[in-house]
Amino acid sequence: MAEIDRTAIAALAARLAEVEGYFHLDELRARIAELEKAGAAPDFWNDAEAARSQMAALAEARDDVAALERARTNLEDAETAFELGTEMDDEALLEEAAQLAQALERDLSDLELSSWFTDELDHGDAIVTVTPGQGGLEAQDWCAMLFRMYQAYCARRGWKVTVNDAPAGEAIGLDRATFTVAGHNAYGMLRAEQGVHRLVRISPTDAKKRRQTTFAGVEVLPVLPDDVQVDINPDDLRIDVFHSHGHGGQGVNTTDSAVRITHLPTGIVTTCQNERSQLQNKAFAMNMLRSKLYELELERRASELDELRGPKHDIAWGNQIRSYVLYPYQMVKDLRTGVETGNTDAVLTGGDLDPFIVGYHRWVVGGGEQRG
Repeated sequence: MAEIDRTAIAALAARLAEVEGYFHLDELRARIAELEKAGAAPDFWNDAEAARSQMAALAEARDDVAALERARTNLEDAETAFELGTEMDDEALLEEAAQLAQALERDLSDLELSSWFTDELDHGDAIVTVTPGQGGLEAQDWCAMLFRMYQAYCARRGWKVTVNDAPAGEAIGLDRATFTVAGHNAYGMLRAEQGVHRLVRISPTDAKKRRQTTFAGVEVLPVLPDDVQVDINPDDLRIDVFHSHGHGGQGVNTTDSAVRITHLPTGIVTTCQNERSQLQNKAFAMNMLRSKLYELELERRASELDELRGPKHDIAWGNQIRSYVLYPYQMVKDLRTGVETGNTDAVLTGGDLDPFIVGYHRWVVGGGEQRG
């Protein structure tokens, strides 16, 4: 039976009160009433773009209030079940209280994260790229493993994943993987994953079964809203079209539909080959280029820190943010926050990344890393 006591419930109550303070619940309810009143005006949809923006803000505010109200209900139910279970010495009620407390713990972590995300882009979608680093063919296999891990994590979160580019490696794994993640707070959450990831294991391709250390880099960019302006001169672009290959090297079609865009002044290259048409591939590659150029401009303004990516390092030893050790023992450990687990399968196969991602953002809020 899961453990629960008065101290744990009191701690959850204190956390909830703090979260409600973060969100200014009364002001949030007033904001909803204001937006609903504005939406009922006869001329509300005269400016369609402004109306859509206000409706999106209304939906987000309603979601936040609903989540806070659900958390408050779970706390009250947990308190009632615990008191009754203790008074009646009823293990079933105590177990119910423990389960409600666990659900509240998860909800509070999500609410805390959402309250910590102060940049508008944090609440939107993300473009993630996984690139093999040191380790040769092993690194390409590690790239594919990370790609599957993030797919599993996104599935747990209920986020939609669109694979944009995932060409097969020379013999195993992937040469790289680029995918778009659509979901509430996707960028804010996933920017915790940006950096170098290190794998230690017995090499599956080594006949002598020697231990191998492998690296892969993860880049996370925001999907920019349409109202974010990034000026791109068409004369600065070189657009190449080539034959598409599906995930694992299978041909998607028999036409040259894959697109590679090179921004000549900066040397930035973006590619997409997994969409159905050349136009779709080009549109994604252009959106990714916009995100990269936007990031570059922020970097230029910030000077001492890269606001979105964090410090740039080689994808190699000494620069890793997290280690995944499968031999001689099993452990996943985040080297920034100290969060670790021995259940490597839950992380790599099941996508159980929330302890690491929540731990990272709590560390940032506590002063472990400053943004911009």
